[in-house]
Amino acid sequence: MDKKNTTIGVLLLVAAVVSMILSAKYAPKPAAPLPLTPAPVESTATPAADTTPVAAPDATTTATGPAAGPVSTPALGLAETVTLANDVMIVTLTNHGGAIEHIALKQHLAIQGQPGLYTLNAVRAAPALSLTDFPGADRHTTYTLVSKTDTEAVYRATTPTLEITRRYSLAQEAGRDDYHVRHETTFRNITDAAQVLPKAVFNLGTATPLNAADYGMYLNTGYGDGEDTHFIARSDLEGGGLLSWIGMKDGSPPAFIERPSAITWATVKNQFFCMILTPDQPGSGVRAERVKLDPRAPADDKRLYGVTGYAEFELKPLAAGAASTLGADYYAGPKEYKRLGNGDIFKHGEEKVMQFDSFFFNKIFLSGFFAPLLLTIMNWVHSLVAHVSPEWAWGWAIVITTLTLKIVFLPLTLAASKSAKRMAKLQPHMQALREKYKDNPQKMQAETLRIFKENKVNPVGGCIPILITIPFFVGFFAMLQSASDLRFAGFLWVTDLSAADTVWRIPGLDLPLNIMPLLMGATMIFQMKLTPTPTADPAQQTMFKIMPWIFTLFCYTFAAGLALYSTINGLFTIGQQMIINRMPEPDLPINNGGAAKPAAGGLKNVTPKKKK
Repeated sequence: MDKKNTTIGVLLLVAAVVSMILSAKYAPKPAAPLPLTPAPVESTATPAADTTPVAAPDATTTATGPAAGPVSTPALGLAETVTLANDVMIVTLTNHGGAIEHIALKQHLAIQGQPGLYTLNAVRAAPALSLTDFPGADRHTTYTLVSKTDTEAVYRATTPTLEITRRYSLAQEAGRDDYHVRHETTFRNITDAAQVLPKAVFNLGTATPLNAADYGMYLNTGYGDGEDTHFIARSDLEGGGLLSWIGMKDGSPPAFIERPSAITWATVKNQFFCMILTPDQPGSGVRAERVKLDPRAPADDKRLYGVTGYAEFELKPLAAGAASTLGADYYAGPKEYKRLGNGDIFKHGEEKVMQFDSFFFNKIFLSGFFAPLLLTIMNWVHSLVAHVSPEWAWGWAIVITTLTLKIVFLPLTLAASKSAKRMAKLQPHMQALREKYKDNPQKMQAETLRIFKENKVNPVGGCIPILITIPFFVGFFAMLQSASDLRFAGFLWVTDLSAADTVWRIPGLDLPLNIMPLLMGATMIFQMKLTPTPTADPAQQTMFKIMPWIFTLFCYTFAAGLALYSTINGLFTIGQQMIINRMPEPDLPINNGGAAKPAAGGLKNVTPKKKK
């Protein structure tokens, strides 16, 4: 039986390897990468002030200022841009819509090892914070630049009935993050009669894949309603699905998805970067759309789609000559939990943009708790080791955090390992009980529980270390899939702890050679050899032997930081198990209830006495 199960397990493992090879070899090749961003911003210095003189800002011109000028013209031809800058970003504003064209992040490269800053809203459905479908004042309108300094710009547009003033500021203020752009849009009624205003719909920006290899799993639009968070993934906008497959629903992609709701913040984001609008007053809804990033791209290449979002606000009627202002903080930067979790600045739960518990198994293993806990600990460790080894600081942070967790749980793990060892020693006697009471399951269960109690053995004691490890492993996985902290962070031969550590690709098969997952698998296999198997069932023993191989294949393309955590965890456990295995064998007061005792040499089948 044991040989048969081993053969089946080996065949399954071989089938998994062959499937991986054939999938890589014969899968449809993705289209050649297309440019997803304009020419990268290379300078990290603050740009000089514009040479065109612009009047200094006048507070009276933003709300109750002088009579409005001529009606604004449609946005035709090339846009005129100006820039605002601080220590972390360069904001480029356009007069087409009086909005944000794009934002370059000074501390984040677009491509590792190459010049050029990562740029948000580089390819866009519309300028970020531009008004949508607002007659005479949307992105198709030419705004006039009213005033400009190094950190503030004011635009204005005029319709036959309204004056719309738009102000952008990077000035440092209490309660605002360095990546915040303060924005205010003021609507002034320039007629002699009251006006009913249309809905104000602001574009949140366009989120795109990080690179040509990013298939956009983490692209989505989201919002908070004051109590919970909701996300619309790019896949929700692709159509298809089970209902369309069985003919119960049209499978064509929807033009948009709209969610009426009170919104305290709204976002568009990819895996590591986000744009978050936090209005002074709640909005009334969110709309999400899929954006084709290049018109030349084939329609079925899902990589070349981004997502854009819109935040909707109801405007109150304006009396003659009256004005009203919509204010908001606009965050455009990395998804750093340490930053977004600062409740003094982000007061509406914006840190939930990290989506640590976005998947079902994340929720089961409480990643919403463990992922931020691990990231908080790692940030603290990183701050300590960065002074000693700045280039490998995040790698050492993973190592030290892993070892710290292992030491904290050491007493519980040792108790569980001893329990597993006692359980393994008890197995021959359990087999004898099963033979004696094979026709009486109730008696066998009662005798089994009695033996466990008398010998102080917990039948699930050996599973406790695994149960402890799984939430942290899943938490690490969730953390690495969202936090930008490990992006482009190196350690040993690894150049990016947030991605697989591919050092070579096998010619002809196009299979990556990833070292860290192989080390992880080796530690798991060696650990399994050292650990007593708490069962005599051949099928279960075979499963224990095969699982490390299956798990290695499953994690082979995961982030190197995850494999590093698991490898360090495994090495510590190996050393711990070697010490436990050298400890004296437990002395069990075994009383097998009259069942035939196993032979001294080990387990053997025991035939019950014949009835007289």
